[in-house]
Amino acid sequence: YDPVTRRCTMARAGHPPPALVRPDGSVEFLDLPAGPPLGLGGLPFETAEAELAQGSHLVLYTDGLIEDRRREIDTGLEMLRGALAHPGRTPDQICTEVLDALLPSNPSDDIALIAARTRVVGADRVASWEVPSDPAAVSGVRAEVMRKLAEWGLEEAAFSAELVISELITNAIRHATGPIRVQVLRDRALICEVSDTSSTSPHLRYAATTDEGGRGLFLVAQFAERWGTRYTSDGKVIWAELAIP
Repeated sequence: YDPVTRRCTMARAGHPPPALVRPDGSVEFLDLPAGPPLGLGGLPFETAEAELAQGSHLVLYTDGLIEDRRREIDTGLEMLRGALAHPGRTPDQICTEVLDALLPSNPSDDIALIAARTRVVGADRVASWEVPSDPAAVSGVRAEVMRKLAEWGLEEAAFSAELVISELITNAIRHATGPIRVQVLRDRALICEVSDTSSTSPHLRYAATTDEGGRGLFLVAQFAERWGTRYTSDGKVIWAELAIP
């Protein structure tokens, strides 16, 4: 889920389709391509994309919630729809109401239930820049990011952000293909993202003392609370989450 564009990309690994509860309480079971359970291997997972309104809820569940020996799956889905069709509830309240309505007295299967509410990062907390595929451009983009952090009052995070962004942009210029884009988001943490059109993901490695390079991602991992790769329809995004002092 991208809290800037409100686009959510989903895949299904053998379980029933997730339910989308809109802010007005209407419920839709999302049409996702069926995929094999995790661990079976052999087949790729197809994804589907949807745009979610702010304050929507995604409800994920296993088939043990809606189906048992005395209840067909279609009946269980309609019971779930009825239990979800109420606006203004928290994820905890949703889970409580769903379990009260559907939990069998003697469950014959394991049950997992997750409810997640979508949030949106406003335009005043996001900044992005296009980066030419030229190493000389790194310093200019880095300066722009530092100015934005100062505007946000995040000077204390500037050193870590400057190092992380420099390394990620340099990696993209050296090893990926353009266009390259940098984005920073101010939320509960500071999130730095660098996207390109390559599908090749970088790997963390430990450089020998005689190596001239290879330490970039190691430094990113040291300064970031978390980092990783997110694949998109036209490439990938390398992201790093930095703590805000």
